[in-house]
Amino acid sequence: MPRTRCYCRGVLIDEEFSIDDVSEHLADPSALVWVDLCAPDLEELQLVADELGLHRLAVEDAAQGRQRPKFDRYSGHEFLSAYSVKLDVESGRLVTGEIAAFISSNALVTVRRDESFSIDALLTRWDDEVDLTKFGVGALVHGLLDFVVDGHFEAVESLDDQIEQLEDLLFDEGPHDQAVQRRSFELRKSLVQLRRVVLPMREVVNTMMRRDIGLVSDELMPYYQDVYDHVLRATEWTESLRDLVNTILETNLTIQGNRLNIITKKVTSWAAIIAVPTAITGFYGQNLPYPGFAHQSGFVTSSILILALSGVLYLTFKHKDWL
Repeated sequence: MPRTRCYCRGVLIDEEFSIDDVSEHLADPSALVWVDLCAPDLEELQLVADELGLHRLAVEDAAQGRQRPKFDRYSGHEFLSAYSVKLDVESGRLVTGEIAAFISSNALVTVRRDESFSIDALLTRWDDEVDLTKFGVGALVHGLLDFVVDGHFEAVESLDDQIEQLEDLLFDEGPHDQAVQRRSFELRKSLVQLRRVVLPMREVVNTMMRRDIGLVSDELMPYYQDVYDHVLRATEWTESLRDLVNTILETNLTIQGNRLNIITKKVTSWAAIIAVPTAITGFYGQNLPYPGFAHQSGFVTSSILILALSGVLYLTFKHKDWL
């Protein structure tokens, strides 16, 4: 069911009314109406569009979904597209919730694709800053942007924590090559997805703050500046984490190469030690007469040579840290 609210001079006067009553509330110039639609069909969305005079292209974008974060201007209203994000720590997958918003001088219509975007959390954010509502629709849009951007920041922070754990796993004494590679791939994929969501928000918020748009009043400008600062920090943090994940992947490959070199060195050293008794016993196994042939002295001599040369090679390789 659609969620609705109506504010008058910053005070909530009505909520959960039907869409047919939107025009009645908007008849009051001091009224501010919010309508939320979750996974609406085209007919339901068109009903709201007819009530508020929304542009056909904006309605199509909201109905189709999968839009990039953007802020478009139309005659009589603006269109905002954004995404909430949350990191699933166990799988490393980024869960996104798309929301579209139609913004007019005294109305805000939000359209969600599904319940992954928590509208109750947004309402809590508005209720916590109810004093700002008297500044008009820009206050509701600020609460929406602040909620979305804070989610971006929390997702980046969670990714940072997961990457730190990945670093600890990378330099653990036990081999975790497969786990590191799989986790690195998952986090890198989430970072790429997060980057597509976070980076365009810088342009979105910057455009909304322009004076010619008329959305942000002087009283709300410091609050939008704060949101813009959070957007910049989240953007820079995302870029640095992406570089860090690439570094972890390269470091993991380097560690694997070093570990392989050590193993090869040890195997080669033991092969050299084993080659000594093989060569000596092969020499003494000839069917030709030689000093000590078929005598006990030949057995003693070969045994001494095997022990002595093998011991010398072992001590030499141990000293060179090859074993």
